[in-house]
Amino acid sequence: MTPGSLLLAAAAAMLASILAGWSAPRFWLAATVAGLGAAFGAAVMLLAGGADWDWPGVFPVSGETLHLRLDGLSALFLALTCVVGGAASVYGREYWTEAAHPRSARTGRLWWSLLLFSLGWTLLAANGLHFLIAWEVFTLSAYFLITLDRAREEVRAAGWLYLGASHVAVLALFAFFAVLAVRTGSWELGPLHDRPELAPLFWLALFGFGMKAGLFPLHIWLPSAHANAPSHVSAILSGVTIKMGIYGLVRFSGWMPLPAGAGWTVAVLGVASAVLGVAFALGQHDLKRLLAYHSVENIGIILIGLGFALVAVEHGHPAWGALALAGGLLHVWNHGLFKALLFLGAGSVLHATGTREMSRLGGLWRAMPWTAGLFALGAAAISGLPPLNGFVSEWLVYLGLFDAALAHGPSAWMAILAAILLGVTGALALACFVKVCGVVFLGAPRSAAAEDAHECGPAMRGAMLVLAGACVATGLAPVLFWPAVARAVHAWNPAWTVTVVPAPLVALAIAQIALAAVATVAAGWLWRRVGQTGRGPTWDCGYGAPTPRMQYTAGSFAGIITEWFAWILRPVRHEHRPVEAFPAAASFAEHTPETVLEHVVEPAGGMVMQLSQVARRLQHGRLQSYLLYLVIGLAALAALVLMGGGS
Repeated sequence: MTPGSLLLAAAAAMLASILAGWSAPRFWLAATVAGLGAAFGAAVMLLAGGADWDWPGVFPVSGETLHLRLDGLSALFLALTCVVGGAASVYGREYWTEAAHPRSARTGRLWWSLLLFSLGWTLLAANGLHFLIAWEVFTLSAYFLITLDRAREEVRAAGWLYLGASHVAVLALFAFFAVLAVRTGSWELGPLHDRPELAPLFWLALFGFGMKAGLFPLHIWLPSAHANAPSHVSAILSGVTIKMGIYGLVRFSGWMPLPAGAGWTVAVLGVASAVLGVAFALGQHDLKRLLAYHSVENIGIILIGLGFALVAVEHGHPAWGALALAGGLLHVWNHGLFKALLFLGAGSVLHATGTREMSRLGGLWRAMPWTAGLFALGAAAISGLPPLNGFVSEWLVYLGLFDAALAHGPSAWMAILAAILLGVTGALALACFVKVCGVVFLGAPRSAAAEDAHECGPAMRGAMLVLAGACVATGLAPVLFWPAVARAVHAWNPAWTVTVVPAPLVALAIAQIALAAVATVAAGWLWRRVGQTGRGPTWDCGYGAPTPRMQYTAGSFAGIITEWFAWILRPVRHEHRPVEAFPAAASFAEHTPETVLEHVVEPAGGMVMQLSQVARRLQHGRLQSYLLYLVIGLAALAALVLMGGGS
């Protein structure tokens, strides 16, 4: 088998799944998994050392001959798409059933298959026009998946916000590819380092791809879209589709000349996204919205690696630049795994309780031990704790930053600051997921919904187990994944050949395995001790009859930390303070708004609407007024001409 034959089989299977999605759910699932499996095989074959695959095509699509290419970089992203897409497909078959959602289950399968097909086409496209077509197809498919439950007003609003932001990004990308085609005389894509006049186009690419990736402050669509979509859709949105923005940035930053300061800009945006993304996550009470903000955080970590790789290219430091980029690309893979796992875990909670509000949950580990355990594993991975995969990719980014600091060049001070803030991000992420796991799974149930919770079915558990196993495997055996990452780094910059596994990564792998063995033995010992320990009431702090309302809530747990970021979070408080000696009632509630959307974008949009209303008043159909406008315009033009002539 060759990558080409496997990709042909994958395309045929995905087309079959599109056709079967409406009326044959079992065949749809089989065709989808088969197609993704074939594409995954092609990606692995290439990443394991096979030659790049290039198919110039023989038939036109929209006037351009279809041209497909698979190299180390696109193969890395394609493999992630297949793993997350396959797990989420199996999960979604049980999660979004026709019995529970008779109106949207069929259309959901159709748009799901079309999304996966168009994602693969985007990664393989070697023609700018076809790249735009595939990009638009997966954007529209994602919109219809986000709004599957469109009977709810908040879902419709999230869908429109996503669609509006996505098409602003598409306009920027259309300008990018159109100018590129005009300047080069072709829609064909490839290296253009000998065309320095194309360097300013990077800023269009950064805006368009950055908005799709959800980097701060272009993330305005992301929290509501990921929170309101069905959970298997949230998993692929966070695990894969926002990575298409990263793919675009990495792909074209490797192919095109870059303007001065591009690397520093990407690195600064990455640091801001990482720190502020986790800060906004800490202020959330909605479980899925909290996970959505962690996507912003992890996109920032990826961009830190890419930004310093660009700086390394500019200043001629391939050693630490390759490490930083390798860490960023491995984090693309790792984030896709553990974030998809977390969204599927959150979907299991929502499926069992009917609520995403963390302060209405609690005590779920008793009724949902599989979900609680797998969610906890994903939480440890996203917090960058050893011996899981999140620690490995962040460790590689740290290695690149440390080497940059030791180089004593112009990047040293920025690398030191980035390393410090990356450490702060990790500490805040850990605090955030301690809050989540404690409030959602530990303690006592806070509502009837939590008391009546039940474990999810075997298909949903199986999908989460696959992703959890991949997180563990990547963490314990990072050396096995290094050739794939090295191949992607080489595809980005052919001058960077990193075939030798870094010695620190080998030492880390040994330490990870040893730590996992010790943790397994300790967990077994604790499990036996717990089984032998009698149960009794907890220390009740002097209260004779403690109630679930006396537990920490999501807001109270993170209250002190969120106060540090009040300048950007701008939390809104609703409180009814007790004033009498024996108050009958008192309440306190707090929510964190989307600051950029509500305090920047919406006021700016309001001003635009007001100006448009003023402009509409000028269009009233009276000829005399139009002649007056013409006279005023001519007078203003004459005044400008006279002023220019006088100078």
